Amino acid sequence: MARRALPGIPTGSMADIAFLLLVFWLMTTTLESDIGIMRQLPPIDNEAEPETVKMKNVYEVMVNFRNELLVEGELGQVNELKSGAMEFLTNTGVFEEKPGDENLTSRTWVRKADVQAKINSLRSAISTAESEDISKSYQKSLDNIWQPKMDAINFFGEYRELVPAAVISLQNDKGTTYDTYIQVQNELASAVNQLRDDLCQKTWKINFDDLSDKVPEDKRKIKAVRQVFPQRVSEAEPKDVNN
Repeated sequence: MARRALPGIPTGSMADIAFLLLVFWLMTTTLESDIGIMRQLPPIDNEAEPETVKMKNVYEVMVNFRNELLVEGELGQVNELKSGAMEFLTNTGVFEEKPGDENLTSRTWVRKADVQAKINSLRSAISTAESEDISKSYQKSLDNIWQPKMDAINFFGEYRELVPAAVISLQNDKGTTYDTYIQVQNELASAVNQLRDDLCQKTWKINFDDLSDKVPEDKRKIKAVRQVFPQRVSEAEPKDVNN
C-alpha cells in the first residue's frame, strides 16, 4: 500500500514559529541580564541602626542663602555654635560617666585591659603574617589607633571615646556668603581646639598647638589627645537649603 505523502508545513506557520522563537530568545536573554544586575545589588541590612540612633550621632548645622543657621532643627546663632559643639562632643562625660542629653551621642569606655589585649593580638598577628602587606596593615592599626589609645590612657587615665558614627555635619547653601562660611567653620573648629587645649593645660600646662609633631614624645602626645578629642566635622557639598 502506498504511503501517503506528509503534508508540507505552510510558509506562514514557519514564520510564526520563527517569530515565537525570537520572542522566547529575547525574553530569556533579558531575564539573564536582569539576574546579573540583581546580584550586584547590596544585601538588605537587617541590623541597620534605628533612625533615632543615627540622628543622635549627628549634630546637624545648616546655613541657608540668607546666612541663617539651623542647628539641630532650630534657629541658632554663630556665637552659640562653639558651646553647642562642645556639649555634643563631651556628652555623657569623657573621664567619668555623667548624665547627658539623651538626644545627643554618647561616649563609651576605653579600658586599659581591653586595649592591651588588642595590642598583644596585633603584635602576634604581625609576627605571623603571611605577607608583608598584611603585616603592614596590622602595624598601621597598631601605630595609628591602638598604641595612641594606650598612650592616652597612660597620659590621662581611662577615658570614654566617641562612637565612630558621631559627627558634626555642616551643610551650606550655595548662596551662603564667604564671611558666614568662615565664621561657622571657625566656631566649629574652635570647639575641638578648646577641648584639646583644656586637656593639654591640665596635663602638661601647655596648649595643644605648642606640641610639635617633629619631636617624638610630642608626636605621641598629639596622637593621644586626638584619640580623646578627634576632629569630627564633616562638610557636605553646598546645595539649595531653602530655609
